Amino acid sequence: MSLRQFSVTLGRLASKTLSVTPLWNANGATRLMSRTSGANRAKKHKKFLKEYAKGYRGRSKNCYSIAIRRVHRAWQYAYRDRKVKRREWRKLWITRISAGSRQYNWSYSRFIPACNRSNIQLNRKILANLAGQEPFAFKAIVDVIGQEDTKNQASL
Repeated sequence: MSLRQFSVTLGRLASKTLSVTPLWNANGATRLMSRTSGANRAKKHKKFLKEYAKGYRGRSKNCYSIAIRRVHRAWQYAYRDRKVKRREWRKLWITRISAGSRQYNWSYSRFIPACNRSNIQLNRKILANLAGQEPFAFKAIVDVIGQEDTKNQASL
């Protein structure tokens, strides 16, 4: 089988990344060695990170070794700030509930345990939404809590 016939046969059987290179030994005889290109994954990873670094200042957007540090730091900030965002939303809900409950002479620290005692299972997000946008519904909840609280105090 000639070299040309072998490479054609091998080309049909092999994957796209396989190429055949002839090698000559000391006697002048030809043997074939297959090569695979493994750089595709690395190139793809570098391209992904460089795309992620678009919009960065200076060499951080062009130079891979600098860009990878900046991108990893950005991912650290994103991880941290996803938790901070939840914290900030909870603080906002508590502030809104506190403002709504103070209109009816309830402090937040008394209002939430009274909600739990009266078996009202609304979370802070819903209570804050009601306090801000549905004042009559929030008033009804405060009334129910007030009735339950007076019952609990009378039974003590």
